[in-house]
Amino acid sequence: MDICKDVECVRAFVNIRKQQSKTIGFVPTMGYLHEGHMSLVKASKSMCDITVVSIFVNPKQFGPKEDYSKYPRNLERDLKLLEEAKVDMVFIPDVDTIYPEGFSTTINIGPLANVLEGAFRPGHFDGVCTVVTKLFNIVKPNKAFFGEKDYQQLKIIQKLVKDLNLDIEIVPIPTKREEDGLAMSSRNTYLNEEQRERANTIYKFLLKAKEAFENGIKDTDKIIEYAKAVLDVDVVYYIKIVDKETLEEKTAPSKYDRILIAVKIEDTRLIDNIEI
Repeated sequence: MDICKDVECVRAFVNIRKQQSKTIGFVPTMGYLHEGHMSLVKASKSMCDITVVSIFVNPKQFGPKEDYSKYPRNLERDLKLLEEAKVDMVFIPDVDTIYPEGFSTTINIGPLANVLEGAFRPGHFDGVCTVVTKLFNIVKPNKAFFGEKDYQQLKIIQKLVKDLNLDIEIVPIPTKREEDGLAMSSRNTYLNEEQRERANTIYKFLLKAKEAFENGIKDTDKIIEYAKAVLDVDVVYYIKIVDKETLEEKTAPSKYDRILIAVKIEDTRLIDNIEI
């Protein structure tokens, strides 16, 4: 497994493989890897000749009061997992490599980034789009793999690729869950035992909402009211049922719409979604 810390190293690695007509799969991560990340790696390895993973905690997608400084990191463990998975190359840039002195460009995707997470985290998706575009331009993959857990992010990256005519296929991968249904996330490590127990009510709520819809309730407010009794969290930022492509809110949901939720348990912000 090759490890690159600078752009020239990545480009040299990729150029050689492309000259050999190899297809490049790319999995961008912020590290502290779990089975959800590894499911993306597995998909890339099954669909592409070469798999590249990046590990970079991107400061531009964290707000001033968010958890950039305490975001979990364990590079040694991450590299061991990736080596065991037989990843071909890992790109581990530092902040100055991605954002050198004088860097000032920002990519704004428009209205899709201003709802749901974007409404509560201004500038978050500008930071995501900017770093992902840079990583795409460095790695030049044929396919890139993103999890459905961050559903809005997935839709935004798909729009980014379409709007900028990037020659990359975005491959969505279903959410990987713990045995009790909690969506896997690096931030789950913030939760103590009691908080972790409460966190599994997020998925219970989503299943209850799906049950309401399948039982014939076709009004969003009534679906949420029906399911909310099982939810045990401290703050609900939003619960929305949206069109799966446009993320437009639906007051009368239909098949294939998504229900998205963002909550806080103590100091930990968690998100999840399923198809209604």
